Amino acid sequence: MKKLNLAIIGQGRSGKSIHGHYFTSENNKYWNVKYVVEEDAYRRDVALKMYPGCQVFSNYKELFGIKDIDVVVNVSYSDEHYEIAKDLLEHGFNVMNDKPLARTIYECETLIKTAKDNGVKIIPFMQTFYAPIYFKTKEILDSGIIGKIEQISLCYNGFSRRWDWQTLQKRLGGNIYNTGPHPIGMAAGFLGFDKDMKVVYSKLDLTPLSAGDSDDYAKILVTAPNKPLIDVEVTSTDAFGNGYVIKAQGTHGTFKCGFFDYEIKYYVDGENVERKPIETFLEDADKNPAYCSEDFITHTVTGKYNGEPFEFGTANVYEQLYFYLTEGKPMMISAEDAKWAIYIIESAHNQNPLPLKY
Repeated sequence: MKKLNLAIIGQGRSGKSIHGHYFTSENNKYWNVKYVVEEDAYRRDVALKMYPGCQVFSNYKELFGIKDIDVVVNVSYSDEHYEIAKDLLEHGFNVMNDKPLARTIYECETLIKTAKDNGVKIIPFMQTFYAPIYFKTKEILDSGIIGKIEQISLCYNGFSRRWDWQTLQKRLGGNIYNTGPHPIGMAAGFLGFDKDMKVVYSKLDLTPLSAGDSDDYAKILVTAPNKPLIDVEVTSTDAFGNGYVIKAQGTHGTFKCGFFDYEIKYYVDGENVERKPIETFLEDADKNPAYCSEDFITHTVTGKYNGEPFEFGTANVYEQLYFYLTEGKPMMISAEDAKWAIYIIESAHNQNPLPLKY
């Protein structure tokens, strides 16, 4: 199998420790990192050691005119994703943007149109969709085992402080642009990327835990016609957590999961005595007033996911990307899908404008 040539822009935490970790692992059977773009001279030297034989540049425009690049992976600062990707697409490169795909749904649609107009591809890097926490969860929910889904809650909470560039609005920082594409993207997926989805409530806030001026508390409720209510939390203020990453409440039971395992508790029609409402009070066997009580028959299923979001999901993204570019096999998540996560994020920011301090 012939490897494809790849250029990567950015050797920060994500570029080096997520993408780079995959490229230098035994899972990488598909990609040759031939070009690395990084502003910092020290990090360029590190890249030369990580990827023997590669060429390094300080500016992505130095890639223009190079003919043997199959895809450019854009892991620049979040606020640079759109501008750099658009420029690359206009110069005939396939581009994979790390999350967030862009700042607004308009920018997402512009990238999609620019790619089409230039006969190239724009691909979102959203590895959570490629890990079992998403596709196995969706399979379970679609199976009907817990009935009609009424509500899905996604909880990416913690209790910690940040003071890096991802706390700054001017860098497109904050919880929902940084961490948010994972749970908010899954929320859009659970709604089937419905074009009629709406953010029916949101609250963003900046607490003393953050040194910047962007959100570190986020609560978002989103739904679509005849679809479940999706409740998303991405906060830095939760010292105890909710004990799950995803929880779905259905008419016949509940599903919950972490990153590595899941549990389902449900009932089956016909296994319990049919109950009809009574118009007076209940009594026990001794004629004492009583509350509704019974031996309700339920079933519990537990399981483990075969792969976590970052390492497994990243490897799956790059495997699918290889066959997308070589054989035209569709990827699990397209830029058309990813734009709906940005729509939710943009809507929440529009509903909760935060003062710009930096």
